[in-house]
Amino acid sequence: MELEEEVLEPVSPTGHYFTSSVLSVSNLAVLETEIPFDESQIMSLVQNVFLPISPRFSSIMVENNGMKRWKKVEVKVEDHVNIPIFPPSLSPEAYDKYLDDYISKLAVERLSPEKPLWEFHIIKYPTSNAAGNVIIKLHHALGDGFSLMSALLSCLQRADDPRLPLTFPSRQRSQPKSESFVTKVCSSVFNTLSDFWWGISNSTMDEDDLTPIRSGKGIEFQPIAVSTMTFSLDQIKLIKSKLGVTINDVLTGMIFLGTRLYMQQIDKSSRKARGTAVVLLNTRMMGDYTSIQEMIIPNSKMPWGNHFTFLHVPIPNLFLPEDDHHHEYSNIALEFVSKAQKIISTKRNSLAIYLTSRFLEILNRFGGHEAAAKYIRSTLKNSSMVISNMIGPVEQMALGNHPIKGLYFLVLGSPEGLDVTIVSYMGKVRVAFKMEKGLIDPQKFKSCMENAFEMILKASDAKNN
Repeated sequence: MELEEEVLEPVSPTGHYFTSSVLSVSNLAVLETEIPFDESQIMSLVQNVFLPISPRFSSIMVENNGMKRWKKVEVKVEDHVNIPIFPPSLSPEAYDKYLDDYISKLAVERLSPEKPLWEFHIIKYPTSNAAGNVIIKLHHALGDGFSLMSALLSCLQRADDPRLPLTFPSRQRSQPKSESFVTKVCSSVFNTLSDFWWGISNSTMDEDDLTPIRSGKGIEFQPIAVSTMTFSLDQIKLIKSKLGVTINDVLTGMIFLGTRLYMQQIDKSSRKARGTAVVLLNTRMMGDYTSIQEMIIPNSKMPWGNHFTFLHVPIPNLFLPEDDHHHEYSNIALEFVSKAQKIISTKRNSLAIYLTSRFLEILNRFGGHEAAAKYIRSTLKNSSMVISNMIGPVEQMALGNHPIKGLYFLVLGSPEGLDVTIVSYMGKVRVAFKMEKGLIDPQKFKSCMENAFEMILKASDAKNN
């Protein structure tokens, strides 16, 4: 039921893109609880903790003269909370399958535009990873991953002492090499022009090859398969220190190597196939998550909303030796991390990521929201994978006195066949893979990722011995 005369701010251009005729994108956060979730608490938690976080959680989009605005409505919490019933007394492994199928079902379903664009799903059955799961589905029009993570953290407290604030790992980037001013300028101009043109070409004309990880079909609302992996942050930091790279470089190198290992295992000819990853980047001034109150003030340094861009990163080819030469495998593993570091560092330091944002603004201005949305969709569909990451707290969190054992997130409604999402939490790094169901074998893909990490870990040890 609508509340009279309470119209909020216009929907942002990005919000228009993600609610267009060609795109409807949502984020899915999965919180794994240490104890079974008390479903009797969920209504009060949503009503008293979640809803007050942002006015958008109590708003729907209304359109007037082609312009969408957020309009405040009365929220019926019971319409947004789902507690599915599974067969009783099954094994945790059996409930793993039910959870995966349930998430795949959520991927197929669109959020109704007739009510605020979010849902809570309480899974009260024990899986291999947790005693229970709380799934939160939030439409991307509400905000990007940074905004929605800030909102999520506003619902959670430190498990050891709710009075203390959550803290986050430091965000350190690798130091750029020392270069002369002229060299830097020339390099920046060249990289900017080449990266920007290559990005436009990838988004409009040049599709990646069809491979074991890319069917070329848009899978926006098709069934998906989900697989997650957990890595020790200390081990990743050890590799980082030994190789002189960043944590993101290590993870990206592992993802690229594991993907190529899988592609070669399924089809040897695909090891040389053209593959591109779209890496999503936050364009805010980097810093820790901040309160919602600080994010919504005018001219905030960390504003609420959608503030991101993307860059195209070529996936290095894989050339494995015919014979099992350990030193050659070691070199290959290090080469993937090194290439990931060089490519991403070069592209981050060019202005192409900002030109991409401006290009979308120009498309929006002269072609309308639909034109910009189609460009974003073709960018994602033409690529082989999309990678995004977020930083979670160091300490354990709790939701209504339910300690959170682990968490991961997924992006739903996007056309690419492989999504990789990364989040750190409590000294662990959780990597989730959203895959086109029936195309990618989750177990084989996961095994290849494990092999890639072991190869990089052993190679980094050997390098320093």
